[in-house]
Amino acid sequence: MATKVVIALGGNALQESGTPATAEAQLGVVKKTSEYIAQISEKGYEITIAHGNGPQVGRILLASETASHITPAMPFDVCGAMSQGYIGYHIQQALKHELIKRNRDIPVVTIVTQVVVDKNDSAFSSPTKPIGPFYTEEEAKVIAKEKGYIMKEDAGRGWRRVVASPKPIKIVELDSIKRLWDSTIVITVGGGGIPVIENEDGSLEGIAAVIDKDLAAERLAEDIEADVLVILTEVEKVSINYKKPNQKNLDSITLEEAKKYIREGHFAPGSMLPKIEAAVNFAKSKSGRKSIITSLYKAVDALEGKAGTTIVGKV
Repeated sequence: MATKVVIALGGNALQESGTPATAEAQLGVVKKTSEYIAQISEKGYEITIAHGNGPQVGRILLASETASHITPAMPFDVCGAMSQGYIGYHIQQALKHELIKRNRDIPVVTIVTQVVVDKNDSAFSSPTKPIGPFYTEEEAKVIAKEKGYIMKEDAGRGWRRVVASPKPIKIVELDSIKRLWDSTIVITVGGGGIPVIENEDGSLEGIAAVIDKDLAAERLAEDIEADVLVILTEVEKVSINYKKPNQKNLDSITLEEAKKYIREGHFAPGSMLPKIEAAVNFAKSKSGRKSIITSLYKAVDALEGKAGTTIVGKV
């Protein structure tokens, strides 16, 4: 039986630092990324793909708000859906081409994915995730008053809107993903999924929030009973004492070691920490499951145990 793998693509797999923020530039990066993903498929792994959308959804929001004097601005959940569509389109196009080059006639589809969150999640009482453009303090106060947004100063660069980052509870389109699994490579939970809350009558309602894409990928990996969760980032291996003289790169660590390093504060919030948390959650969810954190360029080697940082659950 083939190994089932969920691949979570980091931002560098979609956009290179220093390149223009255009759709054309993104497609160029995605074409390179797809070469590595196609190699994984060629090795016989069954895969599904999750991805981030940080800069893309921010640009969509900015464009919408900038043009609000001409056409109504789109709410944030709609901007998230739009980002899923155009990023998925790029991955579909590029990955299908790479698969054909390898004589692998496998369909590639994107599912615009909703992810249920708890409206009482504590994250909503203390929003921390900055989105959209920068404003002066005076502009931010006006926007907060007019639109009810929560505005915070962001690292000396200006004021931005902040939204909550709640935990993912349930993937709405999970059944469709499962039905497609045996025949299709599915791109799903883009940007962590579109956050929605469930109403008492069973209806769903979009909410302004950002779900961490690594935690959403972990939720997906558990729910489809994957064997491996691969979280791709900019570094080949996770490190402790990062950028210090005693920096140590980690090859394979236990759940206990990973939890110890988290407690000791080795991993930066908003950067490596959610990746480690997602990796730990998946590895501990069922005996024999494995999480890998590595770079896009070492993904195939990491799956073969030759690179990356691996966290293995108890067997």
